[in-house]
Order: sequence, then C-alpha cells, then structure tokens
Amino acid sequence: MTVIKHKAQRVGIFIDTQNIYHSAKNLHHAKANFGAILKDALDGRVLIRAMAYVVTTESGEETAFFGALEKAGIEVRSKPLQIFLGGAKKADWDVGLAIDAVTMAPKLDSVIILSGDGDYVPLVKYLQNTHGCQVEVVAFGKSSSARLIEACDDFLDLDLNPRKYLLNGDMRSTSRKPILK
Repeated sequence: MTVIKHKAQRVGIFIDTQNIYHSAKNLHHAKANFGAILKDALDGRVLIRAMAYVVTTESGEETAFFGALEKAGIEVRSKPLQIFLGGAKKADWDVGLAIDAVTMAPKLDSVIILSGDGDYVPLVKYLQNTHGCQVEVVAFGKSSSARLIEACDDFLDLDLNPRKYLLNGDMRSTSRKPILK
C-alpha cells in the first residue's frame, strides 16, 4: 500500500510511553525527545489528539516528565504502577491505548502508534480493515517487532536518525560525528 500523507489528514497519535522511553534508554542511553518525534510523525497534518499512556509511582519522580509531555501538546493518561505480593511490578497500558484508538478511529484518517510492541498487530489490522484508517508506527527499529513493521502502512524508524530523536546520552550507536560548539 502506498502511504498518502496530505495536509488535511486527521491524525491521532497514541504513545506507548514505556516502550519508547525504555528503548531510548536501553539502546542509546538517552531520553526520547517526544516533541521532535511528534513533529516528524505528524508531518504537517492535522492533529486531532496526541495521547501518552504513563505509569505513576509512589515517589512521584516522573511528574516533571509528565509536565514536559503536556507542554508538547500531549494529553497524559496515567495509572499507578501495580506491585504484586511477590514484588513483581506491572505497568501495562496496551489495552487502554487500543480501546482509545478504536474509539477515536471513526474521527481519524490516520492512526499513529508510537511503540515497537508486537502486541499491537491485531489493533493495526483492526483499524485498517474495520475503520479504513491508515496506520503508521513510529519506534526504534532495533527494538521493534518485525510483525508490527510488516502490518503497518508506514514505519518511521527512529534509529535512522537518533540524534534528532534523543535528548542526551551515549551517541556511539550513531554513524554521525559529534557536533562541536
């Protein structure tokens, strides 16, 4: 399928924040620049809503990060980190993200999922086949599911230009030379 991006296209962006955050941290020892990622993903089209799905902790250390997301025009949907009796922790928003995407799909031409998680493949196929939405995925290719990349209509690989999409950290994984000031 040829991907068509035109300026009047209505876009919804759904951010699996944990997936992008941990991919940036583990692959590049850096933080994701969500503002730059959103700008390129949107590509001049009409943003209807951008939603980030986040997990809160008792310490509240993530509050500044959530504020930065909101300053970038991203709605923050949060829920507390689940800690089970054995000490296991769970921070899962997959179903919440999927339900919001399905609910909003009739008002969108394109759905953009910021995540490399292969669990979203059924969501991608549902949005394409049931709602006729163009589904785009934006993620770090090195940590993305091959099935997800194959299922979507377009894939923006953040690993192709990590300097643009990261705030700081170890840039040894990039091929570009450092910029001297």
